[in-house]
Amino acid sequence: MTAAPLHAPWRHRLALLTLAATLALIFIGGLVTSTGSGLSVPDWPLSYGMLMPPMVGGIFYEHGHRMAATAVGLLTLVLAVWTARADSRRGVRRLAWGALAAVVTQGILGGLTVIYLLPTPVSVSHACLAQIFFCLMIALAYTTSREWGSATPVADTAGIRGAATVATAVVFTQLFLGAVMRHIGAGVAIPDFPLAFGRILPPFADSAVGIHFSHRIGALLVTAAIVALVLRARRSADPRFVRPATLALALTLVQIGLGAATVLMEKAVVPTTAHVATGAAILGTCFFLALRAFRLTVACVEMAGVPAIPDRRATA
Repeated sequence: MTAAPLHAPWRHRLALLTLAATLALIFIGGLVTSTGSGLSVPDWPLSYGMLMPPMVGGIFYEHGHRMAATAVGLLTLVLAVWTARADSRRGVRRLAWGALAAVVTQGILGGLTVIYLLPTPVSVSHACLAQIFFCLMIALAYTTSREWGSATPVADTAGIRGAATVATAVVFTQLFLGAVMRHIGAGVAIPDFPLAFGRILPPFADSAVGIHFSHRIGALLVTAAIVALVLRARRSADPRFVRPATLALALTLVQIGLGAATVLMEKAVVPTTAHVATGAAILGTCFFLALRAFRLTVACVEMAGVPAIPDRRATA
């Protein structure tokens, strides 16, 4: 295979479109759970034995989610085939096929949640795989961007790479806890905020309270990790790091407000669903910043004379 330019404008645009559609799909999936519509369509892959059932009540949300998922799947298929045929980088081709495998697996998990009546392990896996797929699409969009192809790395004197990696891991763990809390019905296991049953530490009467409180502690850890990331980004004085880090912090503050509204409004549909989508946006922002940091910086030890890993992006 002959080498191709690293910047592929039209394929980059398709990746961005698929990325935006994925975030919309996560929001729509949140609507399904927030409205209690998960079993409004009792069969799969058809809906009441039809391709297009009457879009009324919960069917509107559940079948609408299936339609959106199908659209994302088709976009991913086109992107994967296009990448396999046009991109000379083995890692990027594997990334594209991995994204396609993830979206197919996600569809199967969605079907299993219906067939087996919303089992918690499958529902949580479905939620977490959605976040992983979202990150895969961010990676595909970035690896086809102009910045990826023209980057000139500088020394990572501010420790951006480590801080962004830690923030991404902490946010993903928090989203996992949120998915568990959501799918075991523990969203209002602690009915007040910011205190817990009027106390700093709640009475741990059952597992639902424990999971809910763990999610609140996770929010503090996420905030700390992202504040640390912002401080390191500002130390670097590079707007390519400062801007996404600041965005991640702003989204985190919005997310805390949405979490409080979810509790105080007893899981009202709008704040609860927005809470799900904003969590994905925070993860995506931190993951993108980690990718950008690894692309635009080299470790200080490499700058001191230790050879960097050879760049094999143009090999088949």
